[in-house]
Amino acid sequence: MRTQVIVVGAGPTGLMLAHELLVAGVSTVVVERLPRANVQSRADSLQPRTAEVLDLRGLLAPLLAGVPLTGLLGGHFAGLPVPLDCTPWQTRYPVPVPVSQGRLEGFLEERVSARGGTVLRGTAVVEVGQTAHDVQVSTDTGRTLSAEYVVACDGAHSTVRKLLGLPFPGQAATARSVVADVVLAAHPDTLAEGRRHFSERIRAANGYWTVLHPLGDNVFRFIFGSIADPNPPREQPVTEAEVRAALLAVYGPSAELTAIRAASRFSDASRQLESYRQGRVFFAGDAAHIHLPVGGQGVNLGIQDAMNLGWKLAAQLHGWAPADLLETYQSERHPVAAGVLANTQAQGVLLNPEGGAGVGELRALMAELMRLPEVNRHLSGMISGLDIRYDLAGADHPLTGRRMPDLDLVTTGGADRVSALTHTGRGLLLRFDDRTEVTAEGWTDRVEEVTAKTAEDPGAAAVLLRPDGHVCWAGSDPAVLTTALTRWFGARTG
Repeated sequence: MRTQVIVVGAGPTGLMLAHELLVAGVSTVVVERLPRANVQSRADSLQPRTAEVLDLRGLLAPLLAGVPLTGLLGGHFAGLPVPLDCTPWQTRYPVPVPVSQGRLEGFLEERVSARGGTVLRGTAVVEVGQTAHDVQVSTDTGRTLSAEYVVACDGAHSTVRKLLGLPFPGQAATARSVVADVVLAAHPDTLAEGRRHFSERIRAANGYWTVLHPLGDNVFRFIFGSIADPNPPREQPVTEAEVRAALLAVYGPSAELTAIRAASRFSDASRQLESYRQGRVFFAGDAAHIHLPVGGQGVNLGIQDAMNLGWKLAAQLHGWAPADLLETYQSERHPVAAGVLANTQAQGVLLNPEGGAGVGELRALMAELMRLPEVNRHLSGMISGLDIRYDLAGADHPLTGRRMPDLDLVTTGGADRVSALTHTGRGLLLRFDDRTEVTAEGWTDRVEEVTAKTAEDPGAAAVLLRPDGHVCWAGSDPAVLTTALTRWFGARTG
């Protein structure tokens, strides 16, 4: 079977990447070892930047159909009792959006199939080989696939990474915890109350720490760790006795377990590939980096990996990519993940009930600091991903490298928001002053031009957006624009 790109892994990262490639007209096959989607609840909300990225492709509105968006609460840093507020970042989503990872995956898989993509479930990769011109993937079903590129999005224990013999340097696990979807026949009324800040769900008693979050219909996501046995083997199955012991220790007999729907272990291991590319094989999401799953950053990080890489791979396959465009995936995304690994390690220290003398005092000090607007803004931008600014060589305007806010617009075509202009996955030259003499002539097969009015301050007379929504030029100088167009969208045509 021949295709242009093989994506290994049908989690949020792999499916988002497949969708991006299909939007760009690139044939794509997704290979997933699991025969059906993971039913465990896992992440229960999307960070603001993930919501924005989905909006760029018109995916957010249908994903949110029927989801109540009232009474939402801010994110958290290390479980401290001060909600993070992203309002200062000029976003339509100042708090996390309540969409589960399972719902996101199911939705994206439907969209991939609707665009003509193929998802091969129950198919495990057993061998990966590459030449100067293509990559071959052998599977346990006896099928061999070939493509020009492979992207490994197959998680923390990536088969592709292991088959290629790549080291995964970093910090080994020092503690393992359990996350389980449980059904409780009885529970304290306070546990089933509606939306509450994450900090209000954290408990500790009798040698355990726990988080119990209601999912509806007496189903709860139960996260816990044992202080006495902080590092059980990863492969050791989670037992009913283990879950019951943690419930009893912290909540007493009022929390009565009926069933365990799904359970797994996670750790505080922190690792990152040195290079996200090995020849024609790329890595994204947890296959490229892992960290303590705190603050809801994992899905956010992987979705943005996919958005950054997708349009660049498509440009290469369509023949117009500048010589080093694919290399910018590494230079842009590797530092972002390194920052997430650093902040999750810091949060792990603050969350650790056995962290030693001074941890309680440090938490109190951090909470006090987080009430300062400038500190809250800094941390909210970090955790949400809204603060990302790529270092674009030769671009010195304050907007360049940053995400473009989703401004309200008035255009002749009727578009009412910046995101409404980006659904095609192409570049966008957006002029806010019709007297500005800048144009994308010669690049109109890759870049759309729109003149718009806005009541907000756009920060520049015109901006050039990459397909991932980041500004790669801003201003009014035609010569500098030409340089930016050539840098990001290749040579002029015609």
